[in-house]
Amino acid sequence: MYFLSGWPKRLLCPLGSPAEAPFHIQSDPQRTFFAVLAPARLSIWYSRPSVLIVTYKEPPKSSSQFGPYKQAEWRPDSTMIAVSTANGYILFFHITSTRGDKYLYEPVYPKGSPQMKGTPHFKEEQCAPALNLEMRKILDLQAPIMSLQSVLEDLLVATSDGLLHLIHWEGMTNGRKAINLCTVPFSVDLQSSRAGSFLGFADVYIRDMEYCATLDGFAVVFNDGKVGFITPVSSRFTAEQLHGVWPQNVVDGTCVAVNNKYRLMAFGCASGSVQVYTIDNTTGAMLLSHKLELTAKQYPDIWNKTGAVKLVRWSPDNSVVIVTWEYGGLSLWSVFGAQLICTLGGDFAYRSDGTKKDPLKINSMSWGAEGYHLWIISGFGSQNTEIESDPKSIVKQPGILLFQFIKSVLTVNPCMSNQEQVLLQGEDRLYLNCGEASQTQNPRSSSAHSKHEKSSREKSFFADTGLESQGLSTLLGHRHWHVVQISSTYLESNWPIRFSAIDKLGQNIAVVGKFGFAHYSLLTKKWKLFGNITQEQNMIVTGGLAWWNDFIVLACYNISDHQEELRVYLRTSNLDNAFAHVTKAQAETLLLSVFRDMVIIFRADCSICLYSIERKSDGPNTTAGIQVLQEVSMSRYIPHPFLVVSVTLTSVSTENGITLKMPQQAGDAESIMLNLAGQLIMMQRDRSGPQIREKDNNPNQRKLLPFCPPVVLAQSVENVWTTSRANKQKRHLLEALWLSCGGAGMKVWLPLFPRDNRKPHSFLSQRIMLPFHINIYPLAVLFEDALVLGAVNDTLLYDSLYARNSAREQLEVLFPFCVVERTSQIYLHHILRQLLLRNLGEQALLLAQSCSTLPYFPHVLELMLHEVLEEEATSREPIPDPLLPTVAKFITEFPLFLQTVVHCARKTEYALWNYLFAAVGNPKDLFEECLMAQDLDTAASYLIILQNMEVPAVSRQHATLLFNTALEQGKWDLCRHMIRFLKAIGSGESETPPSTPTAQEPSSSGGFEFFRNRSISLSQSAENVPASKFSLQKTLSMPSGPSGKRWSKDSDCAENMYIDMMLWRHARRLLEEVRLKDLGCFAAQLGFELISWLCKERTRAARVDNFVIALKRLHKDFLWPLPIIPASSISSPFKNGKFRTDAGVSNVQRSQSWFSNIGPTHHEIDTASSHGPQMQDAFLSPLSNKGDECSIGSATDLTESSSMVDGDWTMVDENFSTLSLTQSELEHISMELASKGPHKSQVQLRYLLHIFMEAGCLDWCIVIGLILRESSIINQILVIIQSSEVDGEMLQNIKTGLHTVDRWASTDCPGYKPFLNIIKPQLQKLNEITEEKVQPEAFQPVTVGKTPEQVSPRAEESRGSSGHGSIPQGEVGGGSLVSRKEEDTTRAEDEEPFQDGTYDCSVS
Repeated sequence: MYFLSGWPKRLLCPLGSPAEAPFHIQSDPQRTFFAVLAPARLSIWYSRPSVLIVTYKEPPKSSSQFGPYKQAEWRPDSTMIAVSTANGYILFFHITSTRGDKYLYEPVYPKGSPQMKGTPHFKEEQCAPALNLEMRKILDLQAPIMSLQSVLEDLLVATSDGLLHLIHWEGMTNGRKAINLCTVPFSVDLQSSRAGSFLGFADVYIRDMEYCATLDGFAVVFNDGKVGFITPVSSRFTAEQLHGVWPQNVVDGTCVAVNNKYRLMAFGCASGSVQVYTIDNTTGAMLLSHKLELTAKQYPDIWNKTGAVKLVRWSPDNSVVIVTWEYGGLSLWSVFGAQLICTLGGDFAYRSDGTKKDPLKINSMSWGAEGYHLWIISGFGSQNTEIESDPKSIVKQPGILLFQFIKSVLTVNPCMSNQEQVLLQGEDRLYLNCGEASQTQNPRSSSAHSKHEKSSREKSFFADTGLESQGLSTLLGHRHWHVVQISSTYLESNWPIRFSAIDKLGQNIAVVGKFGFAHYSLLTKKWKLFGNITQEQNMIVTGGLAWWNDFIVLACYNISDHQEELRVYLRTSNLDNAFAHVTKAQAETLLLSVFRDMVIIFRADCSICLYSIERKSDGPNTTAGIQVLQEVSMSRYIPHPFLVVSVTLTSVSTENGITLKMPQQAGDAESIMLNLAGQLIMMQRDRSGPQIREKDNNPNQRKLLPFCPPVVLAQSVENVWTTSRANKQKRHLLEALWLSCGGAGMKVWLPLFPRDNRKPHSFLSQRIMLPFHINIYPLAVLFEDALVLGAVNDTLLYDSLYARNSAREQLEVLFPFCVVERTSQIYLHHILRQLLLRNLGEQALLLAQSCSTLPYFPHVLELMLHEVLEEEATSREPIPDPLLPTVAKFITEFPLFLQTVVHCARKTEYALWNYLFAAVGNPKDLFEECLMAQDLDTAASYLIILQNMEVPAVSRQHATLLFNTALEQGKWDLCRHMIRFLKAIGSGESETPPSTPTAQEPSSSGGFEFFRNRSISLSQSAENVPASKFSLQKTLSMPSGPSGKRWSKDSDCAENMYIDMMLWRHARRLLEEVRLKDLGCFAAQLGFELISWLCKERTRAARVDNFVIALKRLHKDFLWPLPIIPASSISSPFKNGKFRTDAGVSNVQRSQSWFSNIGPTHHEIDTASSHGPQMQDAFLSPLSNKGDECSIGSATDLTESSSMVDGDWTMVDENFSTLSLTQSELEHISMELASKGPHKSQVQLRYLLHIFMEAGCLDWCIVIGLILRESSIINQILVIIQSSEVDGEMLQNIKTGLHTVDRWASTDCPGYKPFLNIIKPQLQKLNEITEEKVQPEAFQPVTVGKTPEQVSPRAEESRGSSGHGSIPQGEVGGGSLVSRKEEDTTRAEDEEPFQDGTYDCSVS
């Protein structure tokens, strides 16, 4: 509603002695002038600019006769002021204008500026007038005056002798005698049967009173603390005709303020609370509406120490009330008690260093025009002793402070409630929550155009959820406003802004000041004003304004014609009456609202008029036509037209669309909603009569149905929201009516739909009113998105910027800087809960399912579960009918059930878990459900709960289950957590805290130390591959099994052994299923010591049982293409399949000259070769192959550096352009490229080869050698077999395996034959070795290498010439050595830090 903005301003008062300090301020009825009283002077201030105009100073002689001034009251026409004094005098001052058309203050403009042109009303707007004050009359009432009140043309004065005087403004008593309060009868209500008791005490008098025009009486506070309401029974104002009512229970009243619009009387009490009463229409008794009081929860240190309420003041638009106490401080409340601001807590009460400030003491306050300012006379504070000692201290001295406010448009223009934007208006600017116009071009419903925001912690819920919540995901999460500065040209002559409105899409705004109006486009960032200023100054907008498509609809008073009018202006045309459509109206319009293509207005004669509005294009000008549809008189139901707060047309009715006789009318204007002083009244169309509709008539001429008598829907209503849109999916939300009820929170009138369009039960209501509380003040409702938008005051302290003693009294130090922030809240969980509470689970389910696509729906379920759990589990009394089981059952209907429960449990304390799981089910069962649903992360959360609720054996059993599943699915992060968890359980069993494994523990497995600390990273090309693919990174190595450091406790040892057993079992399974890629991932991610395990399993799990299946599986896993035979045999310039260079300096020089046209790589060569020698023992080199292989790289890898082959540095030129190749050779190379897999797979395969080589699993090495098609690998294996003792069984296995591969290649995959032919010599050698090592009778000799017909001549040729150190033909061409070289260098680079961890490669 209202929000503080910035710092307060201080007005410069003429400084005098403290005895002349101001203590009372009273604004005139128009709030243009302010009368400020000091003990012996009366000053008049002007509002804009805020300047002192004139001061009357009482001469000392008469001052001692009258006594000091006490109170002031203005005459309704602002021509006189009555001032009461302490000795019982009333002084009447006349205010007269002086100096003709001269002004006291005038704006000065540079010559030639547009403002110099003579515009009507220009002078009086911009200037402060010069006034004269003269005392005309003195009236002596001979008793101290307690209260002055202007009542119409009279002045009502209460004196301390218990009399009420009615005095005419001209200073006469009119011959009426004063009324003695003792003769006024008082009773509990006005029913005639009860004779009133009289006050009956001689010393009773009125302490404070205020007149209420809409109740025609005045609220009074007596000196003994009793409060009451006195009303004349008939029109004559005499003692016999007055009657009083009072509530029984108020005995500590101190002051009173009256709200005319809502007919409320707010009585301040000595206890510090404000009791707000209303009058019962039927009995006339005073009913307590609500209380305004601080709660111990929000203000624990101050709530009961505020002292008595000192002042209560309603804002000019009657929508908020401001309260101050004896102790000091300000608080602002909405009409029905929602607290908006309180300065007794937070940054208002404490400095940034935590010390407490003295609260602001307030002696008097008054609202400025339209409620944009609050004028305050500050008190002395607690340090009045210091004032004399330090005359320079400005703040300690009483002065005038101006607090600035921003208010919601809903306070003055309630037709805005059908919008989904939040629009706030300040004195000279507007705050919008919709974004840049560029973002609002989305054609979706207007909720997509409104910016929503959430605090950043909830932002994670807004992932990308497609178009449905596009408005949400893109526009959520920031708290800034779109601020539009109102055109200064318009403001200069039309301050203050009275109304503003924004269109449906949030792209255009219109504002209304004193005269005329102006509008602004967010797309063009331009204001449009009346071209003819006379037209602007000739219209006064009365009932607000609204947008209809591109048109502005407003009701105004035409000054020159003295005529009430309804006008429609087109936004795109010039702002001129020539382009407006004008309809004359019979009476003044008080309220205006638009629904679809209808305009509804409420007029001062208590009638409602409906108009139809349509677009008309006649000739060049587009206008809108307006026709009267229907008039409804409401005078029977409305006591006073000013009491109507808002009027709207809606499609809401007590029948929901299904039961209407004519379903197509469901979207029509079904009913009128009228907010009458906080009572929401609904009038529906009367469908009981015959439903006749003439087919042939013009639809505009159709006879509209009459309205039924009104029914009251709700009390204490501040705002109403409905929408004219329809959405089949979210009918519950879109056909609902939303009410904001102040301190009572919000209410929603929700339609109930039978399932599957069945006929509803006649005994079931078709709508239900559900109350719910939210933590923000609602300013807009987003229907589809189930959000309430609001705004909230935030404060910023700047006191630390000022030196402590010098500027301690600066306003910036005393007050925080106030800003307004956007905020929003989900309300869905409240509604679901209320429905479940009323046993309407089916409706709750329908509603929830319609909203399940919202990005924060999981959060909604969680909030509901959490709130019910907290309430019920912490309740002191037993709950007869607990809601938690119902909520739990409800949540099981959604797939998110398991997550919701576990998230809720993790966020509540352990003590409540038993209560929660008693309702939702055993956590063990829920854990197993997660495993079955493959939701491992949620299962892990349940594990933590099981660990706390069950014995360690149970949690270990479940952890093992989860660990195995996670291993199976390759969830490595989870596996690491599980290993840690299992260890923690193990150490926990022996009642010690879990020991944390440290990285890089010394290992006792001789020969393989380097593997503990080694990290192999992939080359740059694979950097952006997600980690779930095979990424080798440094991981925390877990101490495992025999190789781990011996743990001090047996249980730890057992625990490690237990984990190792599971890891070994998993590794064995992977090998048996030939899942080498997964095995590599598993070892790299979990720090599994693969080599030592493979050594043990060499003859068992690490045997290759079927070479062909293994080959096929590797091709598939590593995305490695099966080799194919080139279409034509190619005669290559490299006849032997090798390109030989001599190792030596000339080689380096030549390669450097090749490289010279590449540039940066020159440096790479140097660094590579300079690092070489030191790295010699830290990288693995082939044991054989001392030759000088070198291969031509592909044209794509231009900047690769050298290939390091053991011993000598052979440089390879990658720049293909230096060698000339023919077309056919290029074809051949591209063929070869096609037969290679991705570079990353190559790195991985070589890594695995390396591992198997060290572990001595030679059969696996052969398989990898085959897939890479590199004879050097086969050679290396032969060297190993020759030089060391190798198990004969393994040799036999290799031999049989190769034989089956050869057979398979002959039948199914001829692409392998060329390579098998190349390695034929090695295979024969292998045969010989095998025959030596193994007894001949163990197997039949096999001859390998019958060359089938498919082998190309080139392969034959190369087979002939290939020798021990040659490159096979299959390897000449695209990128084999390149990639190998890359892999070698990366490995070398990665191992550089671990030079200390040297190792030798001989496998014993």
